[in-house]
Amino acid sequence: MRTIIEPFRIKMTEALPITTRSEREVLLARAFNNVFLLDADHVTIDLLTDSGTGAMSDRQWAALMLGDESYAGSRSWRRFEQTVREITGFKHIFPTHQGRAAERILAATRLKKGNVVPNNGHFDTTRANIEYVGAIATDLPSTEARDLHSEKRFKGNMDLDGLARAIGVEGAANIPFCMITVTNNTGGGQPVSMENIRRVKELLKIYNIPLMIDACRFAENAFFIKECEQGFADRSLLEIAREMFSLADGATMSAKKDGLANIGGFLACNNDSWADDFRNLLILTEGFPTYGGLAGRDLEAISVGLMEALEIDYQRYRHATVEYLASALIARGIPIVRPAGGHAIFIDAAAFCPHLRASDYPGIGLVNALYLEGGVRAVELGSVMFGKPAPEGGEEIATPHELVRLAFPRRVYTQSHFDYLIEVLDVVWRERASIEAYRITEQAPFLRHFTAHYERADV
Repeated sequence: MRTIIEPFRIKMTEALPITTRSEREVLLARAFNNVFLLDADHVTIDLLTDSGTGAMSDRQWAALMLGDESYAGSRSWRRFEQTVREITGFKHIFPTHQGRAAERILAATRLKKGNVVPNNGHFDTTRANIEYVGAIATDLPSTEARDLHSEKRFKGNMDLDGLARAIGVEGAANIPFCMITVTNNTGGGQPVSMENIRRVKELLKIYNIPLMIDACRFAENAFFIKECEQGFADRSLLEIAREMFSLADGATMSAKKDGLANIGGFLACNNDSWADDFRNLLILTEGFPTYGGLAGRDLEAISVGLMEALEIDYQRYRHATVEYLASALIARGIPIVRPAGGHAIFIDAAAFCPHLRASDYPGIGLVNALYLEGGVRAVELGSVMFGKPAPEGGEEIATPHELVRLAFPRRVYTQSHFDYLIEVLDVVWRERASIEAYRITEQAPFLRHFTAHYERADV
């Protein structure tokens, strides 16, 4: 059949909040024009993030009842360890309460001030943890990624020439490790090819630089490789995932994405010395190494979810959902990052709002317009999230692209929800000239987008 249906049926529902525009105007003002500060009870369609917002399966809920809450060496830990090792092959595996905890331990134990970490695209918490210890997070996206609207595949790849130049300039000794994020969230959820990962590893091996994979969406990346890269059509997603991880020396992961769980993550590696450092800091800040800040029931749910994410029918449905929305927006002329990524639609806010400058934060204007029009919560990925103050003060340094991400929670919304979303976007698109400029009135030194306060620039 041509219609790809949800490979599940619904056995429990959760009421959606329905609000009026006048109510939303008051609520957004109370939240200082920052949708992060809205109560979820005031959001109808919540596409803020796909992290921990998915629906667990009946098998995951059943697994919760098997949770062994022993402090050390629980049965749940052994099942978790076995599952992660079956997928990744790594020697040392450490559970953490979420992905940013793994990033923090990695950065705190391996980096010092002035070190450089190349990546195809650091996302917000990865960058923040690297910069917090005084190191430098360097993005090296592929040259194809610069054209947001081209239909080339694997635009999430790392720029190999750029990586070679970075090693030449910085010196291998100043690059404690390199990272590849799969899929490349910062770059529009674009996938990374197996060939690119292999070639990155070959280059790094010359200089004895370890490779870490940010594996939040490893299963979605594996699906892209199966569908779009020559030689993988007959391979299972598990086989493809194993090959990806075999090219790396370690990984960080938020299990709140392709672990299909509401909390959790892990840090893994093959190096015994690294593992000793990870373990010591994990005990200090997360918990004993066999639970890492998680309950046994969480470990059980992740163990099931990691394997469910590698089911081909699930991935076909998820990618068809993204394509459904992408096709509708393209047909209306709405500018999005193309081709569609694996977990979200990324709107080109600069092209959507040509009357606004980067310093007007067009992404914030668009995010707020979506909420006011239909109670839809999205997130800005532009000069608020990734912009930087110029050296010694002055104007901010804008990002190359001003994006707004509509992230899809896993197994949560149906086609009618997306049809509603299309209607909301259609109205906002037709009235885009009225989208307002914003300025920041209060911000934190790191990850400012979470708590910043805004006001309309004409106030």
